[in-house]
Formats: sequence, C-alpha cells, structure tokens
Amino acid sequence: MLELLGFDFFQNALLAAFLVSIACGVMGALIMVNRLFSMAGGITHGAFGGIGIAFYFSLPILLSTSVFTLFLAFLLAFLSQHYEHRSDSIIAVIWAFGMAVGIVLIDLSPGYQNDLMAYLFGSILAVSKSDLVLMFCVDGAVVMLIMLFYRQFEILSFDKEFSKVKGINTSFFYYLLIAMIALCIVICIRLVGLILVMALLSIPSFIAENFTKNLGQLMILSALLSMLFCILGLGLSYYLNLASGACIIILACMAFAINLGFQSLKRI
Repeated sequence: MLELLGFDFFQNALLAAFLVSIACGVMGALIMVNRLFSMAGGITHGAFGGIGIAFYFSLPILLSTSVFTLFLAFLLAFLSQHYEHRSDSIIAVIWAFGMAVGIVLIDLSPGYQNDLMAYLFGSILAVSKSDLVLMFCVDGAVVMLIMLFYRQFEILSFDKEFSKVKGINTSFFYYLLIAMIALCIVICIRLVGLILVMALLSIPSFIAENFTKNLGQLMILSALLSMLFCILGLGLSYYLNLASGACIIILACMAFAINLGFQSLKRI
C-alpha cells in the first residue's frame, strides 16, 4: 500500500478521509447527544434532490447539493420545532420530497449519468482538489464554531431548560447546529456516498461513548475512530479491489458489533 502514497489521487483520498473524519467526529457526537439521527437521516436522503438539480442544470454537484441541503435542513428544523408532535411525519415527507425531486430531474437529464453511483455509494479515490477545498472550509467552520460556542452547545445538548435560564439563544444555536449537520452530510457524500453517510456519522460516536466522560472527549475519540475506519477501509478496498466507501462502512459495522458484544458481556 505504501507505493500508492506516490499517487496524487491516493494522497487526495487520505486527506479527504482526514478532513471528513474531523467533521463526522464532531457532528456525530452532537447528533447523538441531541438525538437527531432521524432528522440527520431525513436531511441525508433529501440531499439527493440537490444532486438531481446539479445533473439537470449542469451545475457543480457539491455546490448545488450544499445549497439544496441547507434549504431542506432549515425547512425541516422550522417545521419540526413548530409541529414537534408530528416531527417524524415531517421528516418522512422531507425525505421523500428530496428523493423524488432528485429522481425526476435525473430522469429528465439528457444522457447516461455515469457519475451518479459515485454520489450514492461514494468514490473517495475520485476526490478532486475542489472537493478538498470545500471539505477544508466546512472543517474549518465546524471547528471554529465549536471552539467559540462549545459551552453553549454542551449546555443545549444536555439541558435545554437550563440553557434558557442561562440566557442562551436556543433557537439560534439549534439552527446553527442543523446547518453544520447539513454541510457535514454534503462533504461525507463524496467519501462514502449518500446511502452510507449515516453509518459514518453514528458508528464512531456510538463506540466512543463507552470510553469517554464528556462531550469534548466524545468528539475527539469519534474523529479518531472515523479516521481509523477510513484508512483501514482504503487499504482493504485496495487489496480486494472493492468499493472504498462500502469497505469503510463494513469495517465500522464490524467494530460496532464487537463493541456491542463486549458491552453485553459486561452486563452479564
């Protein structure tokens, strides 16, 4: 595998894995403690509409997907807050709407869309310089916001009523959190694909939860585990000539099963 380090595409893949792992570790931890996996799942699948718009209007894929995903995320957050008792139904509708828009626009697009599979199941070895720039920008924004508002996110995540007493603008930070989740999902799509994004967001944080005592530690360990899965998955895909995104998630799922087994044994 060392000989691959001399190739630009593999260097890009490793850098992409590093950047995406940071975002996934931080946001996966926040998604878990705030119990937002259902919402994140709705945003993820709704993002397919942005891919369809890009194909139909010949727009840059990640730019189109970012704008559309942010729009859906804010819409979903707004409706979920105002119709909290029906949030599951709203998530389902947004999920279906995004997928339907994407399918219709791709069907209407001329020619065979040979790049579509890369966005459904990932294509980390095809990451471009422009993709890396977007990943770096999202990473920088996420890390900066967490450093600036860590205390606010921590209080909001564990005690919303206390955060209101402390004078924290809960609505602002809720929408900010949703925006960060949406952008994290967008950069993950290039790595493991739209179908597998939720696994990369959820599995590292689930495992890390058993070995950490606070939110900061959870974020760091989740990011490190995500990096480990990505690097090992790249190596496995190289030796077995398999899809990189799928290999990354299979290794993560195996680690999830092993961790679950150990936790079950502890309870016996």
